[in-house]
Amino acid sequence: MPENSSSSERLTVRLSPADNVVSAIRALEVGVTTDGIVTSAMIPRGHKIATSAIAQGEAVMKYAQLIGYAAQDIAAGDHVHTHNVEFRNTDQDYRFATDLRPVEPAKTVDTFMGYRRANGSVGTRNHIAIITSVNCSATAARRIAEAFGPEDLAAYPNVDGVTAYVHGTGCGMAGAGDGFDALQRVMWGYARHPNHAAVLMVGLGCEMNQIDWLLEAHGITPGPLFHAMNIQDVAGLQRTVDRGIEKVRAMLPLANEAQRVECPASDLMVALQCGGSDAWSGITANPAVGYACDLLVAQGGTGVLAETPEIYGAEHLLAARAVDAKVGQKLIDRIRWWEDYTARNMGSMDNNPSPGNKKGGLTTILEKSLGASAKGGTSPLTGVYLYGEQVDRPGFAFMDSPGYDPASVTGQIASGCNLVTFTTGRGSAFGSKPAPCLKVATNSVLYGRMTDDMDYNAGRILDDEVSVEDAGREIYEMWLRAASGEVSKSEAQGLGDYEFVPWQIGATM
Repeated sequence: MPENSSSSERLTVRLSPADNVVSAIRALEVGVTTDGIVTSAMIPRGHKIATSAIAQGEAVMKYAQLIGYAAQDIAAGDHVHTHNVEFRNTDQDYRFATDLRPVEPAKTVDTFMGYRRANGSVGTRNHIAIITSVNCSATAARRIAEAFGPEDLAAYPNVDGVTAYVHGTGCGMAGAGDGFDALQRVMWGYARHPNHAAVLMVGLGCEMNQIDWLLEAHGITPGPLFHAMNIQDVAGLQRTVDRGIEKVRAMLPLANEAQRVECPASDLMVALQCGGSDAWSGITANPAVGYACDLLVAQGGTGVLAETPEIYGAEHLLAARAVDAKVGQKLIDRIRWWEDYTARNMGSMDNNPSPGNKKGGLTTILEKSLGASAKGGTSPLTGVYLYGEQVDRPGFAFMDSPGYDPASVTGQIASGCNLVTFTTGRGSAFGSKPAPCLKVATNSVLYGRMTDDMDYNAGRILDDEVSVEDAGREIYEMWLRAASGEVSKSEAQGLGDYEFVPWQIGATM
């Protein structure tokens, strides 16, 4: 637990003796004495206060790391935020594999009840997927899925739903390169995802993103649980919808034959995600999820961090945890790609934090990244993957993606994640399919305000009710229950049908 304030009532949190700022637990008036200093301005909840004078150009430190530079002289007690802190691009001396903490295998094998597929993979849900190759087939896919409501599925209790995955791309794009390759990886990842019992792929026929190319590239042979069709070949929208409904009806009894069986925790792959972050994200929820990730890795399971722009400024910490120089360099190569990508699109790596993040107390992307990277725990970094690329080894992994949550999670699910954990401090109504999403609140105020949306309250850490380690174990145990079929808050609200958003890279032509 972070060091307490020196006042009788704990008003601030200091994360390291090396820091020259503390964070206010509640809103503070001018003239309040806390942590040995007197506030000289109104301090909103979660925002930073200087604990000593910081001259213009000097480093502002939090987590014992650089989060920015003083844009003007800052006095002890001043409010430290966007008005007096500036961002500069990182210039790190990367040292690969210098902070390796060997994972001690768990003494006991934890289990959950999952769906063991014919290829050996394990699902936590049992959906039938309608996957589109192009936006032109989106309406057909939605109409096919909408034909199967709760009454229609009542006879198939082992089927969680018929879900359409539609998107806004697939044509007007180059037939090779980053954008095309990323979309193909997403389609392939969803087509073979262990949370899908059966798949129907629907295209138009003349699009750039051809279904036949995907089937040929990955050696997919259509069968009773895998079908593909194009609107132009079937001869129209309505005939396609009618034929698609027939195909799904034929797949339902076969998908319903799947039964949950006991599976080791090593079969879990959890997407580690955050959105609507605040100052407490890096103090409560993210470290707790990181501890849960370490517990999963000790079981032989996999945690997948993503959102490359949101590790910017913390990548040196992850590179030091890389198992070797090759893995570490692959991470830095993605950072360099993003620097070029944002520059040529006239952006900045500091375009993030968002306005909501800043209102919650986050000042620069460096500060946000240091908190976001805590979701990855302390285990060695075993692999770095392209967007939607299949994660092929257990442990703690990183997948390249934007910080935009729907696009990032779509890539993580395509990479094989069968659960999603989403931390939030400002609030989020996100949910995903086919991998269920569990949301972790960073503070008790948010949890109380959005109880119907939050699965766990990590604000109890700040309230001194639970330690980071105990919260992490509770989150890990929540993963096992969710993997066994316990319904998440987002599932209960029916979220996930509109959150499939493949990352669009490159020109639309």
